[in-house]
Amino acid sequence: MTDTLIAKVTSGFESKFGYQPTGVWSAPGRVNLIGEHTDYNEGFVFPFAINRHTFAAISLRDDSTIRVASSFSPIIHQVDVLAIARNEGNDWAAYPFGAAWAIQEMANSLLKEFEATGFDCFIESDVPVGAGLSSSAAIECSVALALNELWSVGLDRRQLARVGQMGENVIVGAPTGIMDQSASLLGETDHGVFLDCRTLEAESIELGFAKDGLELLIIDTKVAHRLVDGGYASRREACERGASAMGVTSLRDVSPSDLLKAKEIMDDATFRRVRHVVTENDRVLATVESLRTNGPRSIGRLMYASHESMRDDFEISVDELDTAVETVLRHGAIGARMTGGGFGGAAIALTPIEKISEVSLSVIAEFEALGYAKPEIFVVSAAQGAKREI
Repeated sequence: MTDTLIAKVTSGFESKFGYQPTGVWSAPGRVNLIGEHTDYNEGFVFPFAINRHTFAAISLRDDSTIRVASSFSPIIHQVDVLAIARNEGNDWAAYPFGAAWAIQEMANSLLKEFEATGFDCFIESDVPVGAGLSSSAAIECSVALALNELWSVGLDRRQLARVGQMGENVIVGAPTGIMDQSASLLGETDHGVFLDCRTLEAESIELGFAKDGLELLIIDTKVAHRLVDGGYASRREACERGASAMGVTSLRDVSPSDLLKAKEIMDDATFRRVRHVVTENDRVLATVESLRTNGPRSIGRLMYASHESMRDDFEISVDELDTAVETVLRHGAIGARMTGGGFGGAAIALTPIEKISEVSLSVIAEFEALGYAKPEIFVVSAAQGAKREI
């Protein structure tokens, strides 16, 4: 599959721009095993890079023009490398534009002499869009890794994760944390990335799914979500209000024992947002410890507790996600939860291999009975992070 996509992105580049690219870089999407909406609260997350990738074919130009095109849009988006700004007309191109803008910002702060040149870029991807699997971060990270090399900037992978986040925050306008880019850049085969979003310290933790006869199913509900819509921003604002009320800089500094006080001084909605983040941090730590000591079959209850918290306290689930989670658990999944920013997207189900067919068919049947769109269900495995392909 990888060779096919490399061939497609290379031929797509040649078709759009009339010459061969300098190289092809790839970056994976990610699934978050547990730790939702904790990243921008300086908490803990535990995602892994998946075996679905975005490929970026890129060549530098001898002028200041950036041109980006893709297999999923007929439009070539164009901007001056020194004049990148947030603009509704950017559409999906805001992601590569944002990476290019942010890497310049970081390079200019670190290097005495740095001059960005324009480039041509063509994108091909098999990361589902709108499913909560970070198709956006995969674009950002593939382009950032390429430009880091082609512009000779010399940033390490943690700095490149910050580049992706800066671009998404400023140029795209989505107030996301750093988890998605970190997973895409730091991923390893059969390992999750245990990330402290305050210090950016990351540790690879063996998942061991295959050894225990398990697979992770993705159930894409086909309810597309957009993180630039108001729901995500309002949750972030509630977290900031809660931290301020508790007299701390972020909810990372609030412990479960502080929740009694929090309930007394906050309105109900703000308190429940805070309770989700505080308890979710604890669930991430418990999941990592359970994997180390008892293996992957021990984490199912933590996954479902995370889903309940997102459904009831953070209120970011939707009926399709709840239906998927409850259905897979009835039919043999060990653990399940919605994943990603919420308001649509995908659920995940840690499932014994022998139960995959039953679990999948039961979800499809339940969605059909309820009149929902047919979900896309597929298995993912933990993959290596972003790299140069050719």
